Amino acid sequence: MTQTTLTTDHHLSLFQQRADRFAEVLDAVDASGGPWDVPSPCEGWSARDVVAHVLETQRAFLDRQGLDAGPEPDLTDPAAAWRAQRAHVTSVLSGDGVAAREYDGYFGPTTIAATIADFYGWDLVVHGSDVARATGQAWSVSEAEAAALHATADGWGPALHSEGVCADAVRVGDDASVTDRLLARLGRDPRWQAAGG
Repeated sequence: MTQTTLTTDHHLSLFQQRADRFAEVLDAVDASGGPWDVPSPCEGWSARDVVAHVLETQRAFLDRQGLDAGPEPDLTDPAAAWRAQRAHVTSVLSGDGVAAREYDGYFGPTTIAATIADFYGWDLVVHGSDVARATGQAWSVSEAEAAALHATADGWGPALHSEGVCADAVRVGDDASVTDRLLARLGRDPRWQAAGG
């Protein structure tokens, strides 16, 4: 097995792990009756809007790569829409040579699998936290997961806080938890609470 294959497999596995967690958050909302239109930590966006953003950006990426973006998602049931899109993305990535395909990304040469894991998979973690917090679910990250997410953010440099990525970092105390420090770096106020929370 070549190093390229190992790296591609790692990225695909990482994406699936992050997709699993995102699905768990969405399924919990669905199981509780689906309060999808509650405000989220993303100003001006509901929980449903957050899911719509995740779906739209993934579809746009596939389209830019000349790949099948899949059907327009039906956001009347965001959890089901995610399950359908995840299955489609997984199917597309399993195509011969697709995941390992190289292209010139924003930060230089990369592969489709790397982008899916390190940008769109990263997005699943961050926006999973937004949906969880909007709908009153507990959400946290381990030290190891936070370190991985911070490392990816480090690679983006100033672009992390550019338009359409993350808001400016929020100040937190020295005693803030690993989860709160991550959320704060990504422009989320760890003190934010869902309505009625």
